[in-house]
Amino acid sequence: MSHYLTDLEYKEFIKSIKQNIISARQKAIKSVNTELIVLYFNIGKEIVSKQKISHWGDDLIGQIEKDLKADFQDLTGFSRTNLFYMKKFFLFFEQNGFVPQTVGQIPWGHIRLILDKIKDINEALFYVKETIENSWSRVILDHQIDLKLYSRQGKLPNNFKVTINDTNIELIENCFKESYILDFLNLSKQNKESDLEKALINNITTFLMELGKGFAFVGKQYKLIVGNKEFFIDLLFYNYILKRFIVIELKTCEFKPEHFGQISFYVTAVDNDIKRDDDKETIGLLICKSKDTTVVEYALSNNKKPLGVAEYKFTQLNNELIAYLPSELELVEILKNN
Repeated sequence: MSHYLTDLEYKEFIKSIKQNIISARQKAIKSVNTELIVLYFNIGKEIVSKQKISHWGDDLIGQIEKDLKADFQDLTGFSRTNLFYMKKFFLFFEQNGFVPQTVGQIPWGHIRLILDKIKDINEALFYVKETIENSWSRVILDHQIDLKLYSRQGKLPNNFKVTINDTNIELIENCFKESYILDFLNLSKQNKESDLEKALINNITTFLMELGKGFAFVGKQYKLIVGNKEFFIDLLFYNYILKRFIVIELKTCEFKPEHFGQISFYVTAVDNDIKRDDDKETIGLLICKSKDTTVVEYALSNNKKPLGVAEYKFTQLNNELIAYLPSELELVEILKNN
């Protein structure tokens, strides 16, 4: 039996059509991009091959540019500079003999940036993968390369393998970094301590980006009631990829083994009082000014809670500016009062 479409049904119907159009358009763009990247790779391959069997040097590339412009006057992307990048592109990935599938999914401008800044193919493929998964713009990719994400991600000193019952420990480890860069606080000589205090609170969105994939902010100075006493977690997050709460404690000093007593207590409290049945074990993350890796390893070996220890860094700070950093007690007060 037929019936007239209601307004709601029509809205859902047209919404579905629009989503299909967007999806098809995105697939078409990806397909065109992949074909273009393969073309550039093959042109680079032909240039390298021709230079090997002929006496032509890089003058060959200049001649190619002139001939292509003569026959394809409206064609862009085949400048002498871009042709050199095609050659470099092939030479970088030639060990595979073909363009890795993931590389064909990112824009040519991203690839050129990687070719300029990365020498190791595994590191390059890491940034390609991260670009795809996080839909990074070229600017963000450039920023992450400058911050050496490859050397920091998945390198966190931790005890996850002996404290977490999970077959995919590597996934968990890759959600954390050995150090966290806090340059987004935009510190300078003119900053007063009050400016720094406000910056620490007001930049949670950027901090989430630095934390990485899956992190959602739950609260600062998150109150726990254990027995008849109140306790406050510096920062509480939830990672929806790991399905775990993440307790973060900030220490503006070098790591000390006794720091684990406090954060282990908080992890236990979150597991007992906040974690739901479908959540997995809570993880504790200490972010300190500095750490001695051997001391951290010894301290971790005696702890039964999933813990990790990272450093925070200001890559653009000078010694004069470090003096503006608040003490640990001052940092706690900042979090309480904002």
